[in-house]
Amino acid sequence: MCNDWEIVGNNANELLNYTFQFSVVASAIYDGLNRLPHDECLVSLARLTQSVSDWKLIRFTSASLNNTFKFEFLEILFFLFPWIRRKLTSRLNTSLRLGNPTRAAAAGFWYLHEDQPSAAAQAFAVICDIRHGEEMHGLASLLGLFDAAKTTEQTAAIDLPELPLNRTLRPQTWEVIRRFYHVISDTKTVYFSTSRSARAFASNRALGELQHILEHEADLPEAERGLVIKIAKTWQAALLEITAEVGEAAITQPVQNPYVIGDPVEGDLFVGRDDIMRQLQELWLMGNHLQSVVIYGHRRMGKTSILKNVAQVLGSGLRVSYVNLLKSAGADNLSDVLLAISDQVAATLAIPPPRDADMTNSPARSFERFLRRATNSLADGEGLIIALDEFEKIEELIEAGKLEASFMAYLRGLVQDSPKVGFAFAGLHTLQEMSADYFQPFFASVIPIKVDFFKQTTVQTLLPNPGGDFPLDYDYEALDLIYALTAGQPYLTQLLGFQLVRRYNDQVFEQRQKREAKFSVADVQAVVERPEFFAQGKPYFAGVWAQASHDAPGQHALLKALAPHAKGLTVNDLQLNAGIDQTTFAAAALATLENHDVVRVYEGTARIIVEVFRRWVVHQAT
Repeated sequence: MCNDWEIVGNNANELLNYTFQFSVVASAIYDGLNRLPHDECLVSLARLTQSVSDWKLIRFTSASLNNTFKFEFLEILFFLFPWIRRKLTSRLNTSLRLGNPTRAAAAGFWYLHEDQPSAAAQAFAVICDIRHGEEMHGLASLLGLFDAAKTTEQTAAIDLPELPLNRTLRPQTWEVIRRFYHVISDTKTVYFSTSRSARAFASNRALGELQHILEHEADLPEAERGLVIKIAKTWQAALLEITAEVGEAAITQPVQNPYVIGDPVEGDLFVGRDDIMRQLQELWLMGNHLQSVVIYGHRRMGKTSILKNVAQVLGSGLRVSYVNLLKSAGADNLSDVLLAISDQVAATLAIPPPRDADMTNSPARSFERFLRRATNSLADGEGLIIALDEFEKIEELIEAGKLEASFMAYLRGLVQDSPKVGFAFAGLHTLQEMSADYFQPFFASVIPIKVDFFKQTTVQTLLPNPGGDFPLDYDYEALDLIYALTAGQPYLTQLLGFQLVRRYNDQVFEQRQKREAKFSVADVQAVVERPEFFAQGKPYFAGVWAQASHDAPGQHALLKALAPHAKGLTVNDLQLNAGIDQTTFAAAALATLENHDVVRVYEGTARIIVEVFRRWVVHQAT
């Protein structure tokens, strides 16, 4: 048996064209595939499907050809009583079999070819542990998800998972799936946006992507080609049904910049954190006890914005009192901290705060009495969330000796004291890093919620739809580049959008240049190559760099060693290049950078997650 499975397919075609040896060819193909190492199974079958002309050869690599022949023979025996025929045929298994990797892989490809992606996903699920098995399972699952959406409403409702990292067996199909992701993001805008311009731009982008898929049908592997084209045509027809003709609006004055950088985002401009808002709703609205939470994550991820906007989704029965503990950084004692909290709670509930003298003389007892009074002021069915931002400042005050370590035990008692009061703590550190003895018992009673980078689909939706009737558009390639540069870091994503609008206004209204009202890759590259971008982003870049000087030593050395390598370094090379202790400091420093979402290690290679931060390190910190 030849090891080049495209040649095998061509030879099989020749034999079937000039002989009647289908069963011999089918058996030879199965035997040859089944003798291969399991990790070669999917690659070989994929190559075979590219050249074979009779797809029944793929089917009978999984199903029993002998049983199928017997079944068909019994079906044509007209003299058999029906009950006898049913009894005899019921003993014959003609279904596709998944008993070994060869049969399961063949079944998966056959089901794709027959437009049955859900069945294909079940078949590939059997072989997820072999090479490319997880990739094919993910591919079939996504196509099944897309195929189930027949209307624009159903397409807009699709909750997209992250694309898998390993996508090497079917690159053409994954490229189409990436385009389907674009279409879904834009369909959400078409379906939900109130902005006429945003809906028009999104509709045009989505229809353009679908047309590209249809025009490049021949580039797709035959197994999934028919299914992909069916999905594209279905979505195209659904979009055309609801897309009204929208004229191009003339821009006669500078575009008001809708992107917010530096300050917390509030009101209609706050988007992209629906998952966290749903978690908080479940914890605070669907139980009898207000659960306390810790909201943690990377620097400038929008934790403050979450705390300041959560009241909008909680209804009138739940009051949120926001306290920025950064203002307590200069506190000298417990009294100062509790006064800052009680003043905000008093303002939220419109009740008198405790007297300063009482808080100075007996801060803990006075605050407890005030909190009971605040709780009693709540009507039946009402609750209070005390949101403490920049929570790591408490740790700093404890380490500076301005607060007793017992403060955490005191705070834990407050958390557990009343079902009508809950706390939301927000800060940089993960729970695992708050490992001092006085923190561990406290965090046992709260729920951790991580604020992560935006997904790529969120960036693709957020930037073209920042609020209001935004008259500018983005190329898909520009959006992809922005995500590649920022990894979805919210502050940097907003900063790039802000700088792009400034660039447009300057070109059109200051320099009197004629240009399209759409941002391209060239626009994005021009913005990130200007020193102004890094100067305006310095609060983020310098903040991450400063954070890397704490905790495990050696973080700066690792970052400097990584920065010149956009594609990363192996962990071994990194430790050698950084010139620090390979067994102690390097491991601890790398683990800290991973926990802080600064570096990612994947398959033994470490790389700086945010590309523009990597560039900043190259030019500013080395």
